[in-house]
Amino acid sequence: MVKVQSVSSPVQAEYRAQEADHPTSQVATFGSDHPLPLDCGIDLAPFQIAYQTYGELNTAKSNAILICHALTGDQHVANHHPVTGKPGWWVTLVGPGKPLDTSKYFIICSNVIGGCMGSTGPASINPATGKVWGLDFPVITIPDMVRAQAMLIDRLGIDTLFSVVGGSMGGMQVLQWCVAYPERVFSALPIACSTRHSAQNIAFHELGRQAVMADPDWREGRYVEQGTHPHRGLGVARMAAHITYLSDAALHRKFGRRMQDRELPTFSFDADFQVESYLRHQGSSFVERFDANSYLYLTRAMDYFDVAADHNGVLAAAFRDTHTRFCVVSFTSDWLFPTSESRATVHALNAGGARVSFAEIETDRGHDAFLLDVPEFFDIARAFLESAGKTRGLADAGQ
Repeated sequence: MVKVQSVSSPVQAEYRAQEADHPTSQVATFGSDHPLPLDCGIDLAPFQIAYQTYGELNTAKSNAILICHALTGDQHVANHHPVTGKPGWWVTLVGPGKPLDTSKYFIICSNVIGGCMGSTGPASINPATGKVWGLDFPVITIPDMVRAQAMLIDRLGIDTLFSVVGGSMGGMQVLQWCVAYPERVFSALPIACSTRHSAQNIAFHELGRQAVMADPDWREGRYVEQGTHPHRGLGVARMAAHITYLSDAALHRKFGRRMQDRELPTFSFDADFQVESYLRHQGSSFVERFDANSYLYLTRAMDYFDVAADHNGVLAAAFRDTHTRFCVVSFTSDWLFPTSESRATVHALNAGGARVSFAEIETDRGHDAFLLDVPEFFDIARAFLESAGKTRGLADAGQ
């Protein structure tokens, strides 16, 4: 196995455990009288959803935007992360005067069910046993995540979301919202995503899961009880996944074949090249904040996602007669969710009679472009939301 040096301290491990059940964010709790029905046939109860909000809800409750986070994201979109201390993962897009303008919109982002930052998941305590759920937690799906989010939105007293926005796994949630609750979504911005996972993407996820489970410290998912942490396996999983988020051009531009702090090779298996050192850093920093079992569950949820499957294999039928306004965005160098998959989504939306615009943004920054400083993407997101806002009449709704 590739050596990944863990930089996780006992304090960081304590923070991880604390955030799993007692998060540094708002929490909506649902008791046994309000179970979450899961696709696997189990009713999850009790459970909780951890979330953050930014901005203010207007008097008409018509300016709410739900942000759906990606695989390794969480609810901390535009505030400092309580475990790492780093800025929120989408501060480029969310904030006063930014495309998702918190002086105009009420922004909501929840940690997904199955996550590890306060929403109930495998890192949470199972109330039936008093121990961490681990692999006793039921397998969840993207529709389960969205069903839980809808319960949160109900709790907040919001009938219709002005927009649902997200990239990658977040984009899958956006599409599921539009299929499951079309009457509750005025506009949608699915970014760098697809209506189903490809065989290649499933294969990469299986590679990551096997890396986690091959770590002797994984202990059949009982590592918390046994005082271990599969940081090596999880780090390798993160390294492999991170490669898929980039592009060959971006890696060449950033690293090329440059050596790391040396002029000559060591003729060893140390990190001679800058790109090797970069990947090892990505792996070791990831294990500071993320739960290994959650990684297994969330990657499996993405693998199972297939919008057309519930509509006799006809994707257009999923979007038939929808009134939601769509803006679908892809990036030219994204080979994880290539533009061809976004085009397929657009064709299905057109066939279903949806109002849809489409933008393919030219960049060499790969799948991660939606998280980075890409001005053209910002301009498109801003213009789409402003246009939808005029149609929605936000200026006349107490905003």
